Amino acid sequence: MDRRLFLRMAASAGIGAALLPRLALAAAQPDRMAHVEAVVARWVGTGHFPGLVASLGLPGQPTQFVARGMQAFTDGTPMSADSLFRIYSMTKPITGIMAMQLIAEGRLGLDQPLAEILPEYAQMQVQNQYDGSITALHPAPRAITIRQLLTHTSGLGYSIVQKGPIAALMRRQGLVPGQVTRISLPGLDWGTPVPGLEAFAQRLAKVPLVADPGTAWHYSMGLDLMGRVIEVVTGQRFDAFLRERLFAPAGMASTSFQVSPRDAHRLTTNYGVVAGHLVPIDPGETSVFLSAPAFPFGGSGLVSSPRDYDRFLRLLAQGGMLDGRRILSEQAVRVGTSNLLPPGVPLPVIDGAPRSGFGAGGRVGLGAEAGIFGWSGAAGTVAMVDMVHGYRSQLFAQFMPPNALGLLPEFQRALKADIMAILETS
Repeated sequence: MDRRLFLRMAASAGIGAALLPRLALAAAQPDRMAHVEAVVARWVGTGHFPGLVASLGLPGQPTQFVARGMQAFTDGTPMSADSLFRIYSMTKPITGIMAMQLIAEGRLGLDQPLAEILPEYAQMQVQNQYDGSITALHPAPRAITIRQLLTHTSGLGYSIVQKGPIAALMRRQGLVPGQVTRISLPGLDWGTPVPGLEAFAQRLAKVPLVADPGTAWHYSMGLDLMGRVIEVVTGQRFDAFLRERLFAPAGMASTSFQVSPRDAHRLTTNYGVVAGHLVPIDPGETSVFLSAPAFPFGGSGLVSSPRDYDRFLRLLAQGGMLDGRRILSEQAVRVGTSNLLPPGVPLPVIDGAPRSGFGAGGRVGLGAEAGIFGWSGAAGTVAMVDMVHGYRSQLFAQFMPPNALGLLPEFQRALKADIMAILETS
């Protein structure tokens, strides 16, 4: 690779001069993922997963993908970087970053009151006790803002998180977080969603908040509601906006809310973990994602490929540039991947990780993890980008719940070992 080209691409990814020679030398290493490859090999096969895909990308060089196994135990199609996966909550950073693009264009304000766009959110009621009574309420002391929607600090609830009467109310109203399967299964039957994003937003406005806006981090349906905000602001359907402004220009042709018949052969099977065993709950050939969803779920609805999502991560790492073209504002990317938590909100502990910040739909590392932005999905997918050093990584599996097995923490340890090896040997 031309050294000058590498330096230009690395600089655009925010890499410091001291680290450049080490990452440049790493480009010549044929295998940068020895530890991750070992994890993938160990977890694919009889008694484990039918197949997995992992990736690691360094600035200015092709992404290295590790794909092993098949798309399903009953499907002989080899797993590849172009296989299709339900990415669930990895949809959130996409929605969040595109909201940041509208903010950079002056069409939205980060601290703009939500009620200026959706008037039905002007006078919200809040539970006196988290997950308590839905009649013992008080008026919200302040307005919900766009910042709060992006960072899960709006006070909105989540039907897969809440307990008691408010969870039952949300499910009755069709305020469910997405789709899983055509089969009714205990624990994975999220309910029947309300038809249409406009109706979703109107019904959610009538449900009490679980906390006062801007006071605490509670995982929420804020990014689903952001889809409706984007529709109102742009005058476009949310899915059409994403396709026109991100997926098409970024070359993410495999990312969508519905899998087309011509791509059905690439869709993996999703499994449920029952007593440590994988049971098919959404086979690729009959998947619920082959049908149109009730509405485009901005918090959970996308199907994507490892190759496509890596392009999104590379777009972030390069400050909105991809293949020599500016697709997103540098401001949108830099601000969206920084800590946007409202002042005074305690730093959350997410999935046992160190206390962290939160950006536009994704976790933001602080301290020793400064610059790391990313999120995971409910069916065993995870992706991150290091905005300081410019590298990015992913793991794609399909099983629910993702904490039922030890794959993800083992992958994180292996990834750290590979990255440290690159830095130590370069």
